[in-house]
Amino acid sequence: MKTLERYIIRRAFFAFIMAVTAMTGVVWATQALRQLDLVTSKGQTIVQFIGITMLAMPFLLVIVAPFALMIALIVVLNALSGDSELIVIDATGGSRFLVLKPVLLFAVAIAALSASMALYFSPLGLAELRKEITRVRADLVANIVKPGRFITVEDGLTFHIRNRSGSGTLDGLLLHDIRDPDTAFTYQAETGRIVEAADRTLLVMQNGTIQRKPQNEGDISIVRFQSYAFDLSNLIPEASEPTFKASERSTFNLIRPDRNDAYALQNPDKLQIELNDRLSQPLYCIAFALIVFAFLGKARTTRESRGLAVIGAIASCLLLRTSGFAVTAIGGANAGLLAALYAVPLLGMAIALWFVLRESRRPGPAWLVRLNELILDTGDRWAARFGARREGGLS
Repeated sequence: MKTLERYIIRRAFFAFIMAVTAMTGVVWATQALRQLDLVTSKGQTIVQFIGITMLAMPFLLVIVAPFALMIALIVVLNALSGDSELIVIDATGGSRFLVLKPVLLFAVAIAALSASMALYFSPLGLAELRKEITRVRADLVANIVKPGRFITVEDGLTFHIRNRSGSGTLDGLLLHDIRDPDTAFTYQAETGRIVEAADRTLLVMQNGTIQRKPQNEGDISIVRFQSYAFDLSNLIPEASEPTFKASERSTFNLIRPDRNDAYALQNPDKLQIELNDRLSQPLYCIAFALIVFAFLGKARTTRESRGLAVIGAIASCLLLRTSGFAVTAIGGANAGLLAALYAVPLLGMAIALWFVLRESRRPGPAWLVRLNELILDTGDRWAARFGARREGGLS
């Protein structure tokens, strides 16, 4: 690798790391807030909460990576132009394709990272997140015991708590038990806490009383305690087996789902769309790199404003990705649009390459011309295949 290529890739790498960290952090924060109440209601620590929500990080990286790459390349190419480095390369007889090569190499590396996330790590993380959410939703405290309300857990057993802290402590606890036909029990405690011990789920109450009253007649007896454990094991529902959505299934499962899988039998179109969407997403990294280079890869003097070029690059990338999202949404109603999932990013690549080759004062390298022809031929084949499917469907 030449010194110039290493220089550009190194600068792009550091810019990409900063951009992807900032963007992923913001998106993760918005997604984590949606699960805040669900997770903390079981008394999870902040470390456990972060660990659970971080399971969605690979999925977020797949979405954010192309945009972080776009920002990184805009920063790098703008810096090369601002420092007159592009002008020096052009003045010394160097071709603009000397800069395009490391840009494409870096984009291919990011596309490979995005592919690994989309095809393996993202569905793996989302599946684990689904399991954790299913487990938490089966928790008694998370769903039945609500602060300030009297909740009948089962016939004859009523809970009430004044407050539930983030650490899992239940304040002002009242438990009324009339399941025994002969005796009614009322438990009052200052605090309580759910404890898992010896495969049992216990409600450990602190500083309270037990009031025992015969159902028919007799005096009430009161017993004070400092600590008392009430068995909740028979009240805790078993966490049901989660139903994994298309985005939470492994790539192999999307290709060959189980014959007895009810979700796969009812939603075969969703599995096909998810599979093709995963395969097409890494292409946007290369498409964004070519679009940014088409706008900003040309040497300009310091007097020429690059503001419009930056706006054009950002707008074009946003339009391309929005088109991809639209095709994914429309594809749910028409499986024939699956080819368009690939056609959208490939069309963006072809148009960007055409502008790059058209504006260059020197003939493009043979590998770049062949790449452009390959993209156009692939798009034509898919368009013809889609047209044949459409005609077959109409007939």
